Amino acid sequence: MKPRKHDQEEIMSIANLPGNLEMYYDDDDYTDPWREPETIVLHHGNAKNGRLWYAWVPLLARQYRVIRLDARGFGRSTVPPPGYDWSLSGFATDLLGLLDHLELDKVHLIGETVGGTIALQFAYEHPDRLHTVTTCTSPYKFVGAPQYLENYNLIKEQGIEEWVRRSANRRITPNPETAAHNQWYAEQMMQASPQVVMETLAYLANQDLSPILPEIHTPALALVASDSDTNTPDRAVGMAGLMPNCRLVAIPNATGYVQHSEPEKCVAEWREFVGGLG
Repeated sequence: MKPRKHDQEEIMSIANLPGNLEMYYDDDDYTDPWREPETIVLHHGNAKNGRLWYAWVPLLARQYRVIRLDARGFGRSTVPPPGYDWSLSGFATDLLGLLDHLELDKVHLIGETVGGTIALQFAYEHPDRLHTVTTCTSPYKFVGAPQYLENYNLIKEQGIEEWVRRSANRRITPNPETAAHNQWYAEQMMQASPQVVMETLAYLANQDLSPILPEIHTPALALVASDSDTNTPDRAVGMAGLMPNCRLVAIPNATGYVQHSEPEKCVAEWREFVGGLG
């Protein structure tokens, strides 16, 4: 395992990975210096970056090493040229490269929205590298859902800012008490490369993980909002029903993307899930 923050003044936060990828990551570890903690990797979704996990870090980093990555094309990581061959398997390969770079044999992988979809792909391809896999309001079947191509066309015609504005309310419910957070959240998404977001939306529109889910035996947790109108509990029931070792939890009295609106509740459920594994 590579040196931790306790062992040197600074850990390089860029991993040079195959495929001309410089992957940025944050490495937070506030565990006791004499311990060798397990590691959690947090994977963001489309048009996002690792910063959006900020509220999870203080809830986890006292007991775990926490890695927040910026996936290929997003945040501070390398943006490939137009026409890049996007795939869930490609994202999983990038993640594998990061684990190898950090000399991490096994991790707890948590993904939000499409980051959770990538996490499922990773669990299918590399189950030996995981303790657990967790999805947060993550789709598994994109085929037949018109919004992906609709969003593609909206970004193409009116720009990524308009797409973010129109879709903001389904992510985080408007609330005067959280207005500053919601604005910051939207601004983070508006910084994403329109080219990358459009290309990944076009790719995802044809994907369906249903055939591989029964082959995922890694202990799994699926988190959703009880009152969401997208990525609803009934959709998650379909996903959990296909996976032989998946626990589904609907966060009560919650809407939208609970990983951002209810981080404390999500982490509490995750801790209970992991603690129950013995």
